[in-house]
Amino acid sequence: MNTRLVFRATRVLCSILTLSVTDVLLNAAEQPNVLIVIADDCTHNDLPLYGGRNAKTPHIDQLAGEGLLFNHAYLSEAMCQPCRSEMYSGQHPMRNGAAWNHSGSRPDTKSLPHYLGSLGYRVGLSGKVHVTPKSAFPFEKVEGFDPSCVRAPTQAHDLGAIKRFMAKEGDEPFCLVVALVEPHVPWVMGDRSQYPDDQIDLPPYLVDTEVTRDAFARYLAEITYMDQQVGEIMDTLKATGKAKDTLVLFTSEQGSQFPGCKWTNWDNGVHTALIARWPGRVPSGKRTDAIVQYADFAPTLVDLAGGDPADFEFDGTSFREALMDETKPHRDFAYGIHNNIPEGPAYPIRTVTNGEFRFIRNLSPDEIYIEKHLMGTRGDGALNNPYWSTWVFESGQTEEAERIVKRYMKRPAEQLYRTSEDPYEMVDLAGDPRYAKIKATLSRELDHWMHEQNDPGIPLDTREAHAAAKKGEHIY
Repeated sequence: MNTRLVFRATRVLCSILTLSVTDVLLNAAEQPNVLIVIADDCTHNDLPLYGGRNAKTPHIDQLAGEGLLFNHAYLSEAMCQPCRSEMYSGQHPMRNGAAWNHSGSRPDTKSLPHYLGSLGYRVGLSGKVHVTPKSAFPFEKVEGFDPSCVRAPTQAHDLGAIKRFMAKEGDEPFCLVVALVEPHVPWVMGDRSQYPDDQIDLPPYLVDTEVTRDAFARYLAEITYMDQQVGEIMDTLKATGKAKDTLVLFTSEQGSQFPGCKWTNWDNGVHTALIARWPGRVPSGKRTDAIVQYADFAPTLVDLAGGDPADFEFDGTSFREALMDETKPHRDFAYGIHNNIPEGPAYPIRTVTNGEFRFIRNLSPDEIYIEKHLMGTRGDGALNNPYWSTWVFESGQTEEAERIVKRYMKRPAEQLYRTSEDPYEMVDLAGDPRYAKIKATLSRELDHWMHEQNDPGIPLDTREAHAAAKKGEHIY
């Protein structure tokens, strides 16, 4: 049956019962289209909107001026496949099964194509996919953007296919994910000359060497290249005439491929940028302190589409109220997990934040942390990140370099940071008795979440568990 006819009948019934239509369901004609734009490996606080001191992002800045900026948006695992699986499924990594990079979700996992498809949506994806299996994530493929995040250079994008997908006539609303591949390594796109080495203000968790500055400049150039694509995508949406009826969500994904960001549970890894734009519905030019997580995306979209999130097995909850009113809170805590295999030797980590403090538990503190992409070569002359060796050399020259290198490789069992005042988390408060109470509170909350998720901790970060998940035979 045509959903618009259903709505008209509902509206008549509501008038008889003197109920507000919006209290019953969203008008099918008012079901928002949804456009989700995802950057790839972009540390949130490298964006000017979150305090970044270098990158030029005029289009993202404009988008924020037209929408609502979330100060406290997080993802559960700072790796591409786990965080995207979380966003699309509404389930944390343990629940949907993608608790390692380059693995896979449980075959019976449901995702946006299932949830919104059942509510009358066309659900497509253009660009990077990096979620499996196909049965769990049956997005309609939309051409136009490069699906490979490691191609050098990135294939030129074509806006025609996404325009046709969004502009298609008919009663069906659309949900389109445009998953960009910048600023994922290799940093080869954009105009590097915009970022002279001597004008870069490096964040304090990086060792200041010439090679580091060159790498960071190329990364910044890719952020600006990504920003240009965001502007083009928004112009394309506006050209379809559907911008006023479309909820746009822009997010930066996890942190960049610098030590201390991606593949960690520090805030620079699991804190993400989030902007929401929906003219006339979502406040414009505002910021909110509501805590949200990628697992909350799917239930929120179901809610806005007129469905009931309770009909699905979500870990997340709808942040519809926070979306419509910047003063509304959402969740009390956001959670994080890290399993280092296959990115290096086992090094399981868990974390929880209340938006002000972050507590981190390193489950194998006697081990050293090693990440192969950041710290090694493939043996064929291809160096993933050439600056690391300069950091090691510099650690023998200065105490600051030594401290940064050791901070990354050797970590205590527990860490506590007041992120609201120490955004780069350089001052560990875990041993300070003045913060014992908040540390205990967050530690208990983390225990509760791990129990609720049936997370065994150390046994999860093994080659056997990863291999099983990769084959769809999850043993946890």
